[in-house]
Amino acid sequence: MIQDEQATQTATDDEDGVHFIFRRVNTETGRLTLEEVFSLRFRVYCLERGFLPAGQYPDGKESDEYDDISTHFTAFSRSNQLAGTVRLILPCDDRPFPYELHCRALYDHLELPPRSECGEVSRLIVDKNYHRRRGDTPEGVSEEILNSNDPIKPVKRQQDNSERRISTPEIVLGLYRQMYHYALETGIRYWYAAMERSLARVLSRLGFNFNPIGLETDYYGPVTPYLADLREIERALDANNPELMAWFREKK
Repeated sequence: MIQDEQATQTATDDEDGVHFIFRRVNTETGRLTLEEVFSLRFRVYCLERGFLPAGQYPDGKESDEYDDISTHFTAFSRSNQLAGTVRLILPCDDRPFPYELHCRALYDHLELPPRSECGEVSRLIVDKNYHRRRGDTPEGVSEEILNSNDPIKPVKRQQDNSERRISTPEIVLGLYRQMYHYALETGIRYWYAAMERSLARVLSRLGFNFNPIGLETDYYGPVTPYLADLREIERALDANNPELMAWFREKK
């Protein structure tokens, strides 16, 4: 069954991240939230991006065999609309990570970390209604941010308490902060991901450097297997963007 964790809320109208509320889904009370997550995934992965055939999901909800061993994270607008989601697939002795099934061409002499300290990040989605500009990446990050050399700033509260879009990619940062705290709590140090190079570039710009561990393969489009070490990310952010790292360490 899906990881049973207390739902946590890390943004309110009186705290950082005023535009969105970030929660870890509690499976005892959050089944309706998961249904919303699966509906958003269907809309994006099946209808908008064509990664998965819509006919396989007649109920309009995209889910798979990994959802029951995953912890799910969500971003809701202050008007209670689901704006984004991501999941962390947890280690399971009798089930391989998805990247292991689909990305077989790993580099030679690769030393992988202990399985018990690993998880796989997947299904990162930001609803296109919350993209700031038409040219934003699918994760809602603007070209302006990607092409800038300025450090990414933490999300700050707007004085007028509005919900207007701001330059900081608030949804992705908030989801990753939730996932980061969960990893600290559960002893997960390493994150795998099978993703497009464009997404790896986005995450690197935000301070989450995933290193390729194999060759590109066709897995609902061209993806490369990556691995991130959270301790290395912490050290890099401490050196290059301490303000953002301090924000990540805060737990509201």
